[in-house]
Amino acid sequence: MRSDGWYLTEDVHEFSALAGDFLRSRPALHTTALTTIEQVRTDGPGASTAQDPVFGRLEQDGEVTAAFLRLTPQKRLSVTSLTPEQADGLAAHLVGFGHRLPGVSGDIDTATVFAEAWQRHTGATPTFSTRIHLYRLGTLTPPEPVPAGRGRLVGEADHEHLMQWCREAAEFFGEDITINADTWAGTRFGEKTYTYWETPDGTPVSMAGVNPLVGGQVRVDPVYTPAHLRGRGYAAAVTVEVTRAALEAGATDIVLYTDPNNPTSNALYKRIGYRLLTDWGAYDFAYADTELQ
Repeated sequence: MRSDGWYLTEDVHEFSALAGDFLRSRPALHTTALTTIEQVRTDGPGASTAQDPVFGRLEQDGEVTAAFLRLTPQKRLSVTSLTPEQADGLAAHLVGFGHRLPGVSGDIDTATVFAEAWQRHTGATPTFSTRIHLYRLGTLTPPEPVPAGRGRLVGEADHEHLMQWCREAAEFFGEDITINADTWAGTRFGEKTYTYWETPDGTPVSMAGVNPLVGGQVRVDPVYTPAHLRGRGYAAAVTVEVTRAALEAGATDIVLYTDPNNPTSNALYKRIGYRLLTDWGAYDFAYADTELQ
């Protein structure tokens, strides 16, 4: 029998087999890990999404109680909920194996205690970078009145228009990303299914994407309406449309991330039945020398 402690692997299939049940036990909280692992598994070895990946699980009394992943040396460590003691043990373990992290992300308390532990073990200075809300669907409550029009799945004929809206969405969200026919499949936008809300004459006015159903959960992302069309209820309508479709497809947990500094979108999601689950946070690490290994 294995002793308690952290176990690391570069094999996503091994990690999924051993830590999958733990991740699926809290699918809403583990939405990013579940969808990321499935994407890497589907893309296969050598995919651009994962170069020199590291996956880890914490075993205690024969059960997995925590996990982490890092897809490339340039990406932050992504961790599930940790106690301060678990965070300190993970930091010590990674330092012992020569890892040098650019940052960490996780629920806000976990990210904070790990950043503090990493500073103790490495001397790196953590800087708080990002805070976002994670919402989970309670009871779906369609808005009244619903704007005129209908939802429609985005098809192949819409691809150029979809990519343009995703470029606009990425810019609106502050993402530095190139989206075109060559890069599409390797972006976070390429793995999703999209729905348009269109007016009665067939003009698209808003869109919502959803990640594939994994472990019972679906994540709604992105939701985007061009600036000149906002304030008319289109975003709420298309979000309800994809949420209802996810429920009909068997999703038990439907989640989405929101910017805490955008009161309009937060109020919208609350109106249609989403409730705050936790806050997600990220820290970046600065070292005395700047080379990351």
